[in-house]
Order: sequence, then structure tokens, then C-alpha cells
Amino acid sequence: MESSRQDLLHLLACKSFRLGEFKLSSGGTSDYYIDCRTTTLDAKGSRLTGEVFSDEIRQRGWKPRAIGGLTMGADPIVVAVAVVSGELDGFLVRKAEKQHGTGQRIEGFREKGARVVIVDDVCTTGASTVQAIEAAREFGFEIVGVMCLVEREEAGGRASVEKAAAGAPFVSVFTASDVRADHIAQMDDTKPVIFAVAAKCEVCGRAAVTNAPGNRCEAHRA
Repeated sequence: MESSRQDLLHLLACKSFRLGEFKLSSGGTSDYYIDCRTTTLDAKGSRLTGEVFSDEIRQRGWKPRAIGGLTMGADPIVVAVAVVSGELDGFLVRKAEKQHGTGQRIEGFREKGARVVIVDDVCTTGASTVQAIEAAREFGFEIVGVMCLVEREEAGGRASVEKAAAGAPFVSVFTASDVRADHIAQMDDTKPVIFAVAAKCEVCGRAAVTNAPGNRCEAHRA
């Protein structure tokens, strides 16, 4: 599934990554922002997300019965993996217990003692992932793995998640550095070729129309 992984990275870099000045939910600021939902809720992005997560889970040999995470960042990932895998059920963790009906916090798959994988879209401080881990464990699930789509590699997120996971491996599909690098590469690919207006063809001396690989006129650009 290496092609699916690469395609998913390209889509994240194109649709979900932005450079600028942004305030984060953690209260800090950053020179970039990642909104994975614009990719995980995209038709192609959803399929790719399901393929990449399902393949990683198989390769790890975790053999879970279900996957789930804290609403709402995890929601599209859970659905994508359930549909693509055709065998993993899904569950969602509410941020707080319902105040009506059954009052339950875990929605969907609810088999106590089952092996599960916790998923999230972005890990910064790890707070949402930790909430999901704690709620799942309190319910009675056995957590065999934790995954996030993009790890921001800051704010102590990995350490917090690994501590809460208590021995279950924490895997990030991509790092923010991966997505940033691909985003910048895509920007470079779309930049027009710029050269001095007065540039002359290095072959014949006529006006140049390109500078790649050198200054060339229309007749000698090939």
C-alpha cells in the first residue's frame, strides 16, 4: 500500500496544510496549521485513509476487533477503516457522557474485553487521544495500539500518549515535517519559471523565453 500512503501524503499536503500564523487549541501559536478533516472527509482521501490505517494495523499484527477515538477528529478515520477493512467495527468516544437516554459515552461497538485500536487525526498535546484511551479502558476495552494520522512532534504529545497507552505502541502515519516538506515541494512545482526580461539566448542571442536549463529562445528551448 506504499502508493496509497504516498497519495495520502500528497492529499494532506495539498488540502489540509496551510502556512501562516495560527492559534492552536492548546493555546500556543504556530507558523502552520493542519486540518486533517478536509482530507479524511474527501471522497478519495477517505478511501486512502482507510487503506493506509488498515494496512498498518495488519502489518503490526494487532488483530483488533474494533477501532475508535474521540469525536470528532477520529470520526471519519473510524468510518473509513471500518468500510475499507470490511471486518473492523467502529466506536466513537463522546467528550462527555450523554445527559439523556442511556447516558453512555462509548457509541457503536461495545464488547467489553475486546481488543481495540485508538485513532486520532492530529496529535499535538495528545489530550484528545488520551481522553479516548482513558474512556476506552474505563469501559473495559483492551487497547492494543494507538494511531494518529499526523503527529505535530511538539508540546509533549507523544510522551503523554505513550504514558496513557501504558505499553500499547503509539504509531503516527506521518509527522508534520513530512506534510510540510511535501506541501513546499508542491508549491515549488507550481511556481512559474522566472527570468530576466532582457535575458538573451545563450545559443543565438535572441530574446530568451526560458532559463531552464539555461537561457534559451523559443527555437532552442528543447
